[in-house]
Amino acid sequence: MITYNRFVLDNGLRVLVHEDDSTPMAVVNVMYDVGARDEDANRTGFAHLFEHLMFGGSIHIPDYDEPLQKAGGENNAFTTNDLTNYYCQLPAQNIETAFWLESDRMLSLAFSKKSLNVQRKVVCEEFKEHYINQPYGDAWHKMRELAYEVHPYRWMTIGKELSHIETAELSDVKSFFFKHYRPVNAIIVVAGNVKTEEVKRLSEKWFGNIPMGDKYIRNLPKEPVQAAARMLDIEADVPLDAFYKTWHMPARLEKGYYVAELITEILGGGASSRLYHSLVKEQQLFSNISCYQFGSIDEGLLTIEGKLVKGKKLEEADAAVEAVLEKIKLDKVVDTELMKVKNKTESLIAFEDMSVMNRAASLANYELLGNANLMNEEMERFLDVSAEDVYTWSNKIFTRENSNTLFYRSKN
Repeated sequence: MITYNRFVLDNGLRVLVHEDDSTPMAVVNVMYDVGARDEDANRTGFAHLFEHLMFGGSIHIPDYDEPLQKAGGENNAFTTNDLTNYYCQLPAQNIETAFWLESDRMLSLAFSKKSLNVQRKVVCEEFKEHYINQPYGDAWHKMRELAYEVHPYRWMTIGKELSHIETAELSDVKSFFFKHYRPVNAIIVVAGNVKTEEVKRLSEKWFGNIPMGDKYIRNLPKEPVQAAARMLDIEADVPLDAFYKTWHMPARLEKGYYVAELITEILGGGASSRLYHSLVKEQQLFSNISCYQFGSIDEGLLTIEGKLVKGKKLEEADAAVEAVLEKIKLDKVVDTELMKVKNKTESLIAFEDMSVMNRAASLANYELLGNANLMNEEMERFLDVSAEDVYTWSNKIFTRENSNTLFYRSKN
């Protein structure tokens, strides 16, 4: 049970406090309710660009890192299609430094052409290094465009096209900031050797006077039910043939999400999983294979991907994957196998929550989903999944019409 206190400032900023006096450290986690799905289709990559811009200096603080390091702290950030998260850890007695830093960049960045040019160059280099020049780097760009027709999950967090970042103007950047990076769209979790009353005082002092902003209301296009299988066959200068296949699956808070997550463990959760045992160990078609989903808030993708053994055919591999899926669709999973993946899921959740930093991030994430206490309740949803549920949802998800297949062939 993860305990916490929660309060909301007059400007709409949600603050959660998790007290843990077993550590000398404190974590300040700031989560903004904005991700790549909130971008304009012709201006993608902005949420990720802001992850970089937010470290480029704010109104009163030209350098974010230096004062934090002097206070004994460290920080990082990440962006997904659903959210943007900034976090720092420092000795608890220096926690006000984190409040000072985070509040000033929430108040306003020091918008300048120089900062934009510097960070734009960094992001463009990242795009080239990891997605253009990297072997298989464009696979998920292609898969998302294949799997989604209208939902903004059809582009990656880095952006749909390099040109969108290359041509970003200062006015575009300011508009995005003041639309999304407002107290009413933010969550702060403070965890570690702290007291709620002190956190409340510091929150009021440093964040209370920041203008609320307008609550961002999403109106995203809903992806239509896929009615026909989609296929893309490409050839590239890569060492091995690679196989990618996805199926649309339920959204984050739906019953089917929890079933799908356990299905991914049954199929791809380690060396004893069905896909690995059959296709890597026995048939030796794949050198590696995995099955996973992204935890997407809206309807996401259940994925199977792997690299083939040299000389094996992608068509043969595809048929072998389908044969494994056919078995889980025809025969109900036995209770011992289902309990094994439930136990593994419970262990993973418990292990993840061991560090105070992870607990802070989880509380912020669940608050963003609408209920911070789901952090304490969610395992029950996994435990409630039955063999009948696995059978039913396997047959709903793994249909030919719902599938998207990418054959990534090696020229060699």
